[in-house]
Amino acid sequence: MSLSELTRARGGQDKLGNAGRNADDGSTTVQRHPAGPPKHNIFVQAIRLISFVLYFGGGCLTCHAAQLVCAVSYFVNRDYFYALMAFYKQAFGVLITTMTQWWSPTKIRISGDESVRGELHQTEDGRFECDFPHRLVLIANHQLYTEWIYLWWIAYAARMHGHFYIILKESLKHLPILGPAMQLFGFIFLARNWERDRPRFQYRLQKLNTRHKGPMSGPEGLDPMWLLLFPEGTNLGTNSRRSSAKWAEKTGIRDFKHCLLPRATGLLYCLQELSGTLDYVYDCTIAYEGIPHGQFGEQLFTLRGTYLEGRPPKSVNMHWRKFIMSQIPLHDSKAFEAWLHERWQEKDDLLEHYQQTGRFPADEGKDTWNGGVSPHKVAFGAGHIETEVRPAHTIEVVQVFLPFVLVLLTFYALRKLWNLF
Repeated sequence: MSLSELTRARGGQDKLGNAGRNADDGSTTVQRHPAGPPKHNIFVQAIRLISFVLYFGGGCLTCHAAQLVCAVSYFVNRDYFYALMAFYKQAFGVLITTMTQWWSPTKIRISGDESVRGELHQTEDGRFECDFPHRLVLIANHQLYTEWIYLWWIAYAARMHGHFYIILKESLKHLPILGPAMQLFGFIFLARNWERDRPRFQYRLQKLNTRHKGPMSGPEGLDPMWLLLFPEGTNLGTNSRRSSAKWAEKTGIRDFKHCLLPRATGLLYCLQELSGTLDYVYDCTIAYEGIPHGQFGEQLFTLRGTYLEGRPPKSVNMHWRKFIMSQIPLHDSKAFEAWLHERWQEKDDLLEHYQQTGRFPADEGKDTWNGGVSPHKVAFGAGHIETEVRPAHTIEVVQVFLPFVLVLLTFYALRKLWNLF
């Protein structure tokens, strides 16, 4: 299929969501959904919807209520304010981990190259753990709106889920409950207008560079930070595929087959501002099993299909790499654009490898430790790790609603104080 044909491809669905459009004449042709037909009828879907809203919605409400109660601490002791926000962010990380485990369970396949040798592990009970550093910028290709959930779970696997930050489009901060909660979490919202975005971007990045002495602070007073950024700017779909092809034609560069052309401006500015407190950029290439050629994940793995119909991706596949900050050309915008384009070309090649073989390549080598905890350890390539999204201990679900208990205790204490006067 040519690029022009690919950009014309549509994802029309029959009542089972199993149809696509013929790329040549627009006619509808039946294609099997990667996860098969819906596993639940309408009645069961209604029950799943109610339970999902009660659990996820209730968790979000209690978390945000606790945020609002503790927001006053910002004006009293900012170190403790940031520690409390990190604690509530941990609770939200557990919330989305258990939500995924119960409503959209799927296989996760993880591999990496030699740059992350010794940092990917599988526990005896099959869980995934990683030894990524406490401060990093994370970049990834973008195919689904729910990708951030899987990447936040990776932070959970590194015990960094209380220090996860996301760069988002500005419209999302107006979402009820979630919008204000994300602002209190310190997420960064951009309007895709660099003149407007640059001052607020600089302000938020300076916040991430500020040193604290609170209970959740990291070494040398720098808070742990995993900052997620999607350089493509939007998820892969029909319209974004067409826009990427037009930009490639206009600028005279070759478009990619499996991902969009990345935007360098925001990432370059981010790395420049954080360069004194950051050693690595981590890159994740994500692929979803069974997406037919010419269709896109957003057409197939909708929120309804994933959480209500029981049709999440059959497997989510991740390939990890890391890059040393000192080796990235941060002081030359043209050189950085070329560097980023090369990384995305490698990413496109990885995705092509996945399309051809059903797996990403995996490092299985062995060498001395690559700069981690102890120089005396031996680092092994993890090969292919197959696991699932789940918490280390089921009891951790208590943390999801612990903020609600703290809210009740706060109101109880205030009431007692009020009665004293």
